[in-house]
Amino acid sequence: MKRRVLSVASECVPLLKTGGLADVVGALPKALTAHGWEMRVLMPAYPGLAENLKRPKVVWKDADLFGGPAQVLGGKVEGIEVLLLDAPHLYARDGGPYSDSAGDYPDNPERFAALCWAAAEIARDGLTDGWRPEVVHAHDWQGGFVPVYLRQAGVEDVRSVITVHNIAFQGRAGADKLAALKLSPADFNSEGFEFWGDISALKAGLVNADAITTVSPTYANELMRGEFGMGLEGVLQARASVLHGILNGVDTEVWSPETDPAIHPYGARTLSEKRKNRAALIKEFGLGPVPGPLAVVVSRLTTQKGLDLLPDLLAEFTWRGGGLVVLGSGGPEIEMALRHQADLNPRRIGIRTGYDEALSHRIFAGGDAVLVPSRFEPCGLTQMYGLRYGTVPLVAATGGLADTVIDANPAALSAGVATGIVFHPTDALGLEQALRRLVAMYDDTRTWRQLQRNGMKAELDWTRSSAAYAALYEGLFE
Repeated sequence: MKRRVLSVASECVPLLKTGGLADVVGALPKALTAHGWEMRVLMPAYPGLAENLKRPKVVWKDADLFGGPAQVLGGKVEGIEVLLLDAPHLYARDGGPYSDSAGDYPDNPERFAALCWAAAEIARDGLTDGWRPEVVHAHDWQGGFVPVYLRQAGVEDVRSVITVHNIAFQGRAGADKLAALKLSPADFNSEGFEFWGDISALKAGLVNADAITTVSPTYANELMRGEFGMGLEGVLQARASVLHGILNGVDTEVWSPETDPAIHPYGARTLSEKRKNRAALIKEFGLGPVPGPLAVVVSRLTTQKGLDLLPDLLAEFTWRGGGLVVLGSGGPEIEMALRHQADLNPRRIGIRTGYDEALSHRIFAGGDAVLVPSRFEPCGLTQMYGLRYGTVPLVAATGGLADTVIDANPAALSAGVATGIVFHPTDALGLEQALRRLVAMYDDTRTWRQLQRNGMKAELDWTRSSAAYAALYEGLFE
């Protein structure tokens, strides 16, 4: 009989995705099966999601969940056991999952506290079909209150885990919401979930969970330092004994250049075929000949991603023969600066805003190098997609980027293990020097091919990571 774990998250592939969190939440259930764990994913029933469930059944009800009736619908979506919290008063919104054109929903604290409350009730009493978890695994601030509600309900036989995907988002709310969020005033202090006079959902999880994980070993270490901890570094230092860095994986069936239906297929032994994708990408973006490396960016356009550093460096990069294709959206200033560079040099620089999954596959297949100059990066998936597709990553030395890309320094090149270009510090000069290295290495065909092949051989699936999660769950009962 498989052991049972309830995953609690605000999004999950294939139902809803705004970032890498959804990829992780969607990948873990399948990966854990091999290790004897059955995972069900609880998430909000945003508009239209319930239509994706196969033979849905009502498995939990609450007549008054944070202001209105609610039920949980259980069913399968692409092999994943999904539990959708159907509470129209909280989730039936015309905008996105967290905000609309006017900004964040003002009742977000209640919306995700309700998700956590439902998770804790399911952990305490089980579902109507008899399923009850042994572990509840919460993700980011949206799941942060789960360990608190478990403790308040006196649930002692269910363990709790919280994963920090990005500590910059902490789910803060005013102290006046204590009663509305069903939180005990006794815990509103520096040892509990109080954070600079506010309630912090993420801190609540970090203080109360039986174990804390984050999405790469380096990020776990970084979080205990002031420049990365976003004010919670002291909490994580105090809980260092239960903090684990487990690197994310990628779905190597979805991200496979040999079987990807969106591209012209190729593999490590047929890398010459990759150039057909390069030519198609140049044509799709209306570029001219690119004699040097065609760099690509698939990202949110934010300062966190370091992309504010890029526009001022493009004149030299393109002068040296490089080209750039960008797919992303975010900060209007960064987008405007990149568009200005594209207007100045439309034959070398192309930009598309928004997100398009199929286009992202074509970009990774057609690019020569993927740029990820992040100031901090908990894990990052784009550099892994780059490795899979022989699109050499150029990354900053932080978080999961440092854990997944081996810099092409003399020692690594001599040992035959280099997979990309890693630079530090993350500033304009560091990125400028890294781009110069990129051009030089691209011109060295033999070295470039070796980087590509090394990257394509890297083990990036969920095999090791899922084993680590399974071991962590089991260790909670020792």
